Amino acid sequence: MNHGLRTTATLRAAAMDPARSGAASDTLLLRRVVLSTGGVGYFEHEARVRGDAELRLEVRLDQVDDVLKSIVVYDDRGVTGNITLPGREPLRDLFRELPFDEGALESEAALLNALRGAEVRTRGAQGAIAGRIVAVTTAQAALPHGGSEDRHRLSLMSEGALKQVVLEELESVELVEERLRQQVGAALVGLSSRRERNRRELVVRTAGEGERVVRVAYVIEVPLWKTTYRLTVPEDAQTKTGALAGWAVVENQSGSDWQNVDFTLVSGDPVTFRQALYEIYYVARPEVPVDVAERVLPRLDEGAAGLAARAARRMGYRAGGGADEARAPAAAVTVPPEKVEPEPAEAATQVVFHFPAPLSIASGQTALLPIIQREIPAERLWLYQPEASARSPLASVRLRNDGDTTLPAGAITVYERSGRGVVTYVGDARLSPLPPGESRIVSFAVDRKVRIDREERGEEVFSRAKIQGGMLEIVRTARKVTVYTIVGAAREPRVLLIEHPRIAGWDLAEPTEGVEATRDRYRVRREVAAGETARVTVALEQPVSHTVALTGLSGEQIEVVLSSREIPEALRAALARLAELRAALAERQRALSALKSEIEALRAEQARVRDNLKVVPPGSALHDRYLKTLGEQEDRLAALSAKLPGAREAVASAERALAEYVRGLSLTT
Repeated sequence: MNHGLRTTATLRAAAMDPARSGAASDTLLLRRVVLSTGGVGYFEHEARVRGDAELRLEVRLDQVDDVLKSIVVYDDRGVTGNITLPGREPLRDLFRELPFDEGALESEAALLNALRGAEVRTRGAQGAIAGRIVAVTTAQAALPHGGSEDRHRLSLMSEGALKQVVLEELESVELVEERLRQQVGAALVGLSSRRERNRRELVVRTAGEGERVVRVAYVIEVPLWKTTYRLTVPEDAQTKTGALAGWAVVENQSGSDWQNVDFTLVSGDPVTFRQALYEIYYVARPEVPVDVAERVLPRLDEGAAGLAARAARRMGYRAGGGADEARAPAAAVTVPPEKVEPEPAEAATQVVFHFPAPLSIASGQTALLPIIQREIPAERLWLYQPEASARSPLASVRLRNDGDTTLPAGAITVYERSGRGVVTYVGDARLSPLPPGESRIVSFAVDRKVRIDREERGEEVFSRAKIQGGMLEIVRTARKVTVYTIVGAAREPRVLLIEHPRIAGWDLAEPTEGVEATRDRYRVRREVAAGETARVTVALEQPVSHTVALTGLSGEQIEVVLSSREIPEALRAALARLAELRAALAERQRALSALKSEIEALRAEQARVRDNLKVVPPGSALHDRYLKTLGEQEDRLAALSAKLPGAREAVASAERALAEYVRGLSLTT
């Protein structure tokens, strides 16, 4: 039933015809590629034009966001106009102006039902019928050999009569109205374009006079290029150099061949990000009601009774990776026979490797390109990292960058060359970025010929004391001690670096020489002769301070301090005198307290005797006895009360003596 939609292919061909505008078209050729370790690449195209020009450039659909964010045009003798490309055409926009939605194109019945009222012509075994669509209904039809199938009946209003035809028996259904045919054709073209095409054509317009070169460049996501190294070190540990070869692993997944391009690799850490600029966004707006004038009906006035009331050209971003059409490359990787190793250059935030000769890498191919080839200072070491290997050190090399540019991070394959020139693989290592003048240790194997044991202990010792202003400060030193016992190789010497953790608040007290520090480790150097058993002690210290008021120290606390054998004699003598004064004060305080207690007890007894006198008959023997006792208590109470001022003065005197001693005491040990 697609006879009535025969204009679709023509409409689609017209929409894709590059010559539809009639403007002159010049070809943009890829001339320069710069790949960054930020995961993006800079692609520069150029064309030679004369006068006004319209340049066309195809990019993959998944690259369009990056292109829109980063595209630049360089035209020194002209003026850049606009840059256009076909819109993404979301389905909701595609069907916005059509009298049906996407679901209407799922079947003939759905489309005809969506076009109710439209005029059509049908052709079938019954001949031609013209009419307007009323509806399409589904009915079950029995099959000759049993069973049933769905059949669709198209109801048409034709010449005042309702006629029905079976869709499955028709040869064609033609839309009579030209505008409706164009709308259906446009919908089909849009769906086809959206589902099948994964490329977009950019049109760059530039105005100028005379012949000139115009360059168009942009930044898009590319696979990360990687650095790999080959390090060859001599078997003799006394030799202090090694041969370093660096290679770049580069993949061309851009969807186009790179033919004789000016090629550059950049190692750095640029800021890159994604932004979906090719998506169509609409701003959500609040819906407000339409203002309608209210019908006013004034109330009757009943009188007043009260008061009335009262809102570039550098690197870019994106992850996508949509598949491109398969292409058969003419050549995979083409490297010119002359020297291709680049000369690295150090920039402010990155290292640039520019290849002196053009390179060619076919789409979908991977290239291994040499970027570094030189001798480098290399010292053989054995690095002990307990978290990597608890009992054995790691065979390592300390590399020092004596060049002018940073060495990018990468994997290192390590080879060892014997005195007879035989080269053997010995392990893999990893190198972090190595700026000029700095060094890195790379470890590639576990050395089972050397054994290391550890023993740890903690201790605390007296450090110093200070008395000033009535305050006593005692500082003790906490120590964390680790003893490393190294059993060396039987026949070869070793230069060992022991990594020991750094702890916040703790200082390294031992050893005092042959130590270097990283961000979170100490590295202690120890040379171990063949067959030697060596010990290395690493001690970390932290001061622990206690401060108390001397007048607040009890006799028991002073005795605890005096019991320590570590305190110096000056402090011991000062605290002993303090203990004497403190004891004298305590003794006088106890005497005063005892006197007060006895007075209170007598007064309580007097109260009891007076109460008894009230209930005993006067003149009785018991009454006389109570009176006699009361008199004796009064005499005793008077005697004790007379002693009270002296006892109080004795306490005050002892307190003054203690305070004066403390105030005048100053001591530092």
